[in-house]
Amino acid sequence: MKKATTRRCPGPGSVGDKEASGGSSVVDGKSSVPGTSSQRHFRLQTTQRYICCCDCLTHICRRKKELKARTVWLGCPEKCEEKYPKNTIKNQKYNIFTFVPGVLYQQFKFFLNLYFLVVACSQFVPALKIGYLYTYWAPLCFVLAVTVVREAVDEVRRYRRDKEMNSQLYSKLTVRGKIQVKSSDIQVGDLIIVEKDQRIPADMIFLRTSEKNGACFIRTDQLDGETDWKLKVAVACTQRLPAVGEELHNTCDLFSIKAYVYAQKPQLDIHSFEGNFTREDVDPQIHESLSIENTLWASTVVSSGTVIGVVIYTGKETRSVLNTSYAKNKVGLLDLELNRLTKGLFLAQVVLSVVMVALQGFMGPWYRNLFRFIVLFSYIIPISLRVNLDMGKSAYGWMITKDENIPGTVVRTSTIPEELGRVVYLLTDKTGTLTQNEMIFKRLHLGTVCYGTDTMDEIQSHIIQSYAQPTSQPSSGGGGGGTTPSCKTQSSAPKVRKSVSSRIHEAVKAIALCHNVTPVYECHGSVNGETESAEADQDFSDDNRTYQASSPDEVALVRWTESIGLTLVNRDLNSLQLKTPSGQILAFHILQIFPFTSENKRMGIIVREELTGDVTFYMKGADIAMASIVQYNDWLEEECGNMAREGLRTLVVAKKSLSEEQYQDFENRYSQAKLSIHDRTLKVAAVVESLERDMELLCLTGVEDQLQSDVRPTLELLRNAGIKIWMLTGDKLETATCIAKSSHLVSRNQDIHVFRPVSNRGEAHLELNAFRRKHDCALVISGDSLEVCLKYYEHEFVELACQCPAVVCCRCSPTQKAQIVRLLQQHTANRTCAIGDGGNDVSMIQAADCGIGIEGKEGKQASLAADFSITQFKHIGRLLMVHGRNSYKRSASLGQFVMHRGMIISAMQAVFSSIFYFASVPLYQGFLMVGYATIYTMFPVFSLVLDQDVKPEMALLYPELYKDLTKGRSLSFKTFFIWVLISVYQGGILMYGALLLFESEFVHVVAISFTALILTELLMVALTIRTWHYLMVVAELLSLGCYLASLAFLNAYFDLSFITTWPFVWKVSVITLVSCLPLYIIKYLKRKFSPPSYSKLSS
Repeated sequence: MKKATTRRCPGPGSVGDKEASGGSSVVDGKSSVPGTSSQRHFRLQTTQRYICCCDCLTHICRRKKELKARTVWLGCPEKCEEKYPKNTIKNQKYNIFTFVPGVLYQQFKFFLNLYFLVVACSQFVPALKIGYLYTYWAPLCFVLAVTVVREAVDEVRRYRRDKEMNSQLYSKLTVRGKIQVKSSDIQVGDLIIVEKDQRIPADMIFLRTSEKNGACFIRTDQLDGETDWKLKVAVACTQRLPAVGEELHNTCDLFSIKAYVYAQKPQLDIHSFEGNFTREDVDPQIHESLSIENTLWASTVVSSGTVIGVVIYTGKETRSVLNTSYAKNKVGLLDLELNRLTKGLFLAQVVLSVVMVALQGFMGPWYRNLFRFIVLFSYIIPISLRVNLDMGKSAYGWMITKDENIPGTVVRTSTIPEELGRVVYLLTDKTGTLTQNEMIFKRLHLGTVCYGTDTMDEIQSHIIQSYAQPTSQPSSGGGGGGTTPSCKTQSSAPKVRKSVSSRIHEAVKAIALCHNVTPVYECHGSVNGETESAEADQDFSDDNRTYQASSPDEVALVRWTESIGLTLVNRDLNSLQLKTPSGQILAFHILQIFPFTSENKRMGIIVREELTGDVTFYMKGADIAMASIVQYNDWLEEECGNMAREGLRTLVVAKKSLSEEQYQDFENRYSQAKLSIHDRTLKVAAVVESLERDMELLCLTGVEDQLQSDVRPTLELLRNAGIKIWMLTGDKLETATCIAKSSHLVSRNQDIHVFRPVSNRGEAHLELNAFRRKHDCALVISGDSLEVCLKYYEHEFVELACQCPAVVCCRCSPTQKAQIVRLLQQHTANRTCAIGDGGNDVSMIQAADCGIGIEGKEGKQASLAADFSITQFKHIGRLLMVHGRNSYKRSASLGQFVMHRGMIISAMQAVFSSIFYFASVPLYQGFLMVGYATIYTMFPVFSLVLDQDVKPEMALLYPELYKDLTKGRSLSFKTFFIWVLISVYQGGILMYGALLLFESEFVHVVAISFTALILTELLMVALTIRTWHYLMVVAELLSLGCYLASLAFLNAYFDLSFITTWPFVWKVSVITLVSCLPLYIIKYLKRKFSPPSYSKLSS
């Protein structure tokens, strides 16, 4: 809650009273009546208090709960100063009370459905009743029932998933021992035990672990999309506590101390945290700074050991929930366009009804006749439009899942398949989507010599030679004694030109030491009582060794050093061991680690070699960060550019030898900076930068991130289709740029404009002006700079970015990805498609008009949240070019034809009423109307979902065909107006023809006109079809057969003795021929003299 920030009510004697008492005050807009001073004071006080109370109430009603920093006592949730959110996961859209109103609102907020409801309700009024109730209510109830059942099934599934997550049991430590609690019952301040492979239920500070080294690994793929394990470190004070008993779960130690955690307020950034741990029951008090490495965020999974943490954030305040946007009800652009067209039809319907009443002369209760005419012409907007379109969408989804060329594709949202045919912007993730997230070491450059994959054996021979001794040494001790002095001699004389062998040795050693990688071994007898050395020997020779790190680049580098003979065999928080080609063990003590951040773009480590005591500072990072740190050279910039052009991720490696005095001075300053509460990050960075001067450049490495199969041809296909591709990634700028080049997202001859980091309005203005002068170049921008630009120059930035052939946004948070999608939707009004494979892509996928998830290494969270799920990125080409294109064109034809079917019968009704003295009497009643919309014409009309203008192979060969769809020409006011003219022409011909040819009885008019109407519809379907399918022929013949067979049972409408005569046959044939033949002639002439693009390809 906010502290008292509301306006304070002045009391007697306050400034407000003194000013008011100086003359006549204005209260409620009127001059106050002169009176005694006490009366004026009383009136003024009453008015001011009233205004103050209103302000307070308004402030309370509008205020959202403010997120605040907090002090959390270990194991004492009752000491919390405020009430924090419940630790529940909720993905449901409705509850038991809002389900029916919510679903009905979602349906009736569209004009089409609301119109049907009003018309159906009007039939309960006797004066307005036109036909049978079931002809209006049955179709409406069917549509609503299908929708409600579908929503109910989805809601039940969401409820069950939420209940399963919220009911997961966890062990909670209390003074009385260990108890089991549900995830939803966990509170801030609780001490929670999380076992290996168990999901972390809330945001916690890591207090203890069963691992001896005081650290554990967690998997964060469902939080940040990265598949690599992250190393987390327990708070040193609580990890050192003596355990009473053999189990970690024993509570005596944690409850025997009096300690609390100060945590910053909840925020979106999942990569940073600032806090302090304080223990009060000792003298002096113990203070420890807390950072991101001490946190366990919710939705991550413990991968090693058992951990205990104290909960600091729950429920909607956790990082994972703050970065999640809730799914919206997606409505396709085609549905919105049809909704607009139905509004136009309704307007035409009202105008037609007014004209009819006006021609009557507004006689009698004209308003009642007006409403009867509106109901009478209600078939202009047929309710079968919704039924046919929904069934069509389901058919398209079935076709997608059954396509053998894109196996494993799943349609999770069946309401928007047409959106796949209207995409203008494709926003894609990088890691795991465009790339396989598998790194391979490709290049080592020493300045004067460069080694590639075909010359790695030379490096291996140099390493073997540098660690070999003239005499064989079976023991590691002797080997260490012989090899290390030679290394020291080399490194202690930087002025002397070193041999290639010694430079290779130093570079490989630096790569093997400067990282955050930990070797992990399978459990093979490590619990027995053997000595440490025996265990080590057994583990080091184990073939099941795997490496874990927060960056796949680091794993690739360590695997490479292993392949050439220098192997990382053991690592904990304080030490690191390497094995040489001869089998000896080199031990190093880790003094400090400086992790990689997006700001510094480098990581460093200070180690002390146990045998010699030498202290060395190793550092590696991006070339732009390292260029000013290393000693002067003339090759680094050029070689970095060469590797980048090949699509390789580059890292510069350097070192610096430190004396013991230098290191001790640094350690004192570094420890003080880490305990600072204010500007801690800046102070720590300043101390570290004091070391980063005049470092010796060792080498430049190049690592390749392998692309997914067929990424390059797929991106080229999408570009040729007119789709603009934006890559949004959480990775660093250099990596994103490399992948953009190697995947040909940016062509080789295309310039790249890297948007310089900006932090304020002035810098953003200058950089935007510089970018404006560039033409036809790709844009690369970081998430921080993007945020500044959007804050001050949103419209200008989006306008410039949309002109670029490609855009790369790096260091994007999940929330920023979704924000970019929404910006494109708002500023361009074009359809967006987002594709990703990790939990960090869910917000972007849900925000896009069409979300596609890839089921890959990063789990199923993205594919489950998406509208469409595919197994490989290359499948998106066929999904858009073939299925998206066909779905849109088919639905456009189907929607317009169904409306034509309603307009033609309304035109016949208008002609009929105008001839028979403008009577509001229906032309066809009862079963004729139901049969017309169902068994007589439904199958041929619905068979349009099988129609296609070109074969799938042709659509993939000529992606330019896709460009036409984005302009919406298949369903526009122009095409719709053509269908209106066709309907009016055919309706007039059918009705006037029947009236001219009828023989004395009205029943003959109905028989002739209705039969001609059915035949006309069947012929119009044949006219509309572009590629015949055998099911289309079956549908035509089936409908015709059903109609002819039903004639025998429709005695109430047809005279059987008349319809079996020759006059009936020729009259119907003539009318049908006149209504359809001109349209066939026009279609033939148009295809001959102005053929569409697809017909040219077909021929």
